[in-house]
Parts: sequence; C-alpha cells; structure tokens
Amino acid sequence: MSELSTLARPYAEAVFRMALGENDLAGWSSRLQSLALIVSDAQVARLIADPAVAADRVAGLVVEVAGGDLGERGSNFVKVLAENDRLALLPEIGAQFETLKADAEGTLEATITSAQELSQAQLDELVAGLKARFNRAVNVRVAVDPELIGGAVIAIGDQVIDGSVKGRLQRMSFALQA
Repeated sequence: MSELSTLARPYAEAVFRMALGENDLAGWSSRLQSLALIVSDAQVARLIADPAVAADRVAGLVVEVAGGDLGERGSNFVKVLAENDRLALLPEIGAQFETLKADAEGTLEATITSAQELSQAQLDELVAGLKARFNRAVNVRVAVDPELIGGAVIAIGDQVIDGSVKGRLQRMSFALQA
C-alpha cells in the first residue's frame, strides 16, 4: 500500500497544481473519480495488466469510455499514465488529490460509521463537534455497520476515533490479557 502511495504522489501533486492553476479543483475531482471507476472495472484492469496490449491502445480505451468530459488535458494525463505503466494507480491518485483538495479548501473529509442509522440531529451534533475539535469545515460520509454493536467510529485522514461498543470491548479484552 505504501508503495502505491509513493508511486501515485507525484501524479496527484502534478494534477493538483494544474487544477489549482486552472481554478478547476471540482472538475478535476470529478474526472479523477470517473477515471478511477473505469480502471477499477475488472475487464479494464485485465487489459491494463496485459503486457500484450499496447499502452496507447489501453489509454485510448480509457479516454473513450470517459467521454468528452475528460477534455484534452485529461486525455493527455491518461496517456502519460499509460506510457509510464501507471494507469492502475488512478484510484490512489484520486484519493491523494482529494486530500490535497480538502487541505486547500480548508476542509476535512470524515467517514462516520455507526452501528445504526444516525438521526439528522445526531449527525449535526457530531459534525459540530468535529468542526470545533479540528477548527475546519468537515465533509461527512456516513456508513452503517451493525457489527459495531453500538456507538460510532469516525475516520478523518489517518486519525480514527473509535467510540463503538465493539472497540471498547476489544480494548478491554486487550487490557485484561496484558
């Protein structure tokens, strides 16, 4: 995983600088998400991994599937990735781009996973607490995982706040074994 991060970083930073210069962070965010979905498709992934398929042919396929929204710069980006055998990195490039974008916009991306669906009031309270704690605007994705038993797990970047019953039980079990 860290190797993918390292390989993807220069591409993500280059696209970010270009998008910032063009004042088109949202547009590039959308393009990268679309490209990541395309290369994550099982058939496309097999083509990317097949050494018998020429890089320009795979790039052409990805550009064609992406459609006109990709634009000339987006097409060129795909071609550069294909020439350097880096198309499979697009999901990681997209994730790193989103992190850079959030930093530039002064926002944090958070994922709140709860044992059961949260009410709007509960969600608003959690978001307000996160804004106060991190002193930044917070964009939230919500997920439900019944295995948590109760409570919630909040992931922001590389920080995890585990307030779930499952997490508490695991910590108690670990403490008792030590």
